[in-house]
Amino acid sequence: METIISSCITGIIAIITCLITQASANKKTLALVEYKLDELQKKVDKHNNVIERTYKLEELTALQEEKIKVANHRIDDLERKEA
Repeated sequence: METIISSCITGIIAIITCLITQASANKKTLALVEYKLDELQKKVDKHNNVIERTYKLEELTALQEEKIKVANHRIDDLERKEA
């Protein structure tokens, strides 16, 4: 009977030790996942910022091209009047 009780106590202690170790490992893993997720979010924000800036630059480029076309037409008109 003593052997059974001692085996049960040893088994319970082993299970408690395993649970504590697993809980500790889970906390560390969760902290690492959260850190990596935060870093990924920062990279996504940077990327989105670049995309927004690119769209703005494309709009400005199109506007400048239109202004250049208008200026060229005016120059052509003035050259025709002088000729």
